[in-house]
Amino acid sequence: MTGEDNDEAGESLTGDGSGSGEADDPDDVVRRDRFSGGPARGFLSSLAADERLFAADLAVDRAHVVMLAEQGIVDDADAAAILEALADVEAAGHGALPDGEDVHAAIETAVVDRVGAAGGRMHTARSRNDEVAACLRYRLREDVLDLVEATVAAREVLVDVAADHVETVMPGLTHLQPAQPTTLAHYLSSYESALARDTERLLDAYGRLNRSPLGAAAFAGTPFDVDRERTAELLGFDGLVANAMDAASTRDFLVETTAAAAALATTLSGLAADLVIYAHRGFVDLDDDYASTSSVMPQKKNPDAMELVRGTAGDAAAGLNGLLSTLKGLPRAYNRDLQRAHPHAFDAVDAVVEATEVAAGAIATADWQADTLAAAAEEGFATATGVADRLAMAGVPFRTAHEVVARAAEQGADYAAVEAAAEEVLEEPLSTYVDRAAVEAALDPEESVASRDSVGGPAPAAVDLDREVASYV
Repeated sequence: MTGEDNDEAGESLTGDGSGSGEADDPDDVVRRDRFSGGPARGFLSSLAADERLFAADLAVDRAHVVMLAEQGIVDDADAAAILEALADVEAAGHGALPDGEDVHAAIETAVVDRVGAAGGRMHTARSRNDEVAACLRYRLREDVLDLVEATVAAREVLVDVAADHVETVMPGLTHLQPAQPTTLAHYLSSYESALARDTERLLDAYGRLNRSPLGAAAFAGTPFDVDRERTAELLGFDGLVANAMDAASTRDFLVETTAAAAALATTLSGLAADLVIYAHRGFVDLDDDYASTSSVMPQKKNPDAMELVRGTAGDAAAGLNGLLSTLKGLPRAYNRDLQRAHPHAFDAVDAVVEATEVAAGAIATADWQADTLAAAAEEGFATATGVADRLAMAGVPFRTAHEVVARAAEQGADYAAVEAAAEEVLEEPLSTYVDRAAVEAALDPEESVASRDSVGGPAPAAVDLDREVASYV
């Protein structure tokens, strides 16, 4: 909840705000005293909440001071003193900062306390507006990469477990009803594919996040001969947010990042929901580290961790909604509402990183019950579509084949039922189109799965785990 520049409130700690290091103007001292107290001071302050940005602000300060020295805007002696003071501030830690409206002002005060008036030169040719925007981007990109790393690790787990279950038949469900047999590898790979797109969204957002706003000043640039490309280089940014007004005021990088995190959380929520249901059906036994028991019912093993992963999607979606609501309708260029914007993004990313790691751990340690899965794959005439497909491949129009098998489903999921239904609907023997062996193969879940070898299908030959692995390298 960092407090950006409010130039009208007399927040400069360096006299005239230019960073010249000259003595305070008496009028300015009176002006600052006027705004130094009152019931809103605590409400305005974000110092405690800004600990997350402490290291980022130090990095931004250093890059800015180095650039000022290289450009001849601040002499080398003052720059060296400021950099030494920043090292002292870093060693002392966030908890040692003096009181301030935010971490940025507190660090500047700490530098001035150590260096004297010359420490105020650190703020030459910038505003807290571009300083804060740079700090947010600097820190958030680290968090995004942490989330990408967690997501890639989860994908590796899915691929590794899938490799052990290429031939493990399981029921495929739609509307939670038996639909068609598939394999555990096919199921797990489906989530790896979804997480691959989530990874792409995060990296795509990162590309726009990793641009420097530093040097934009309050929003109208600066008359100093600054080198914005140099500070971007020093901070590891890939480029600039060129327009100064846009650079200082935009928070669309928060929106993109939070939206990508919310999308990832939604993917994880689906996986977690499946695991809760599969645990209930006896398809999977989650490791005790990802479950709990009841305080009163000793026989219970609850998939609590997965329920919390499922719930994280709500947290991330709420963060995105809160962020968009804060940003909606804000006029250019700076508004104090922005102090409330970035916590939504950081909270969402934190929650989703943890949920991703927990979901991956649950998959990696789960014990899949192959016999139970195979038995469930036979329930509900799940091979019906395969029988209809076999008739269609023999020349029966698919809609007619669909009717044949639908009538067979009313009588029983076996060859006799299909034969009787075929004679009723087709008005000729089933053997006219397909022999008994072909029908019985279509009725068998394993044979049904093996027949579905089109690209992306569940047949062992079609589950391309090599492709899945390559997608995150």
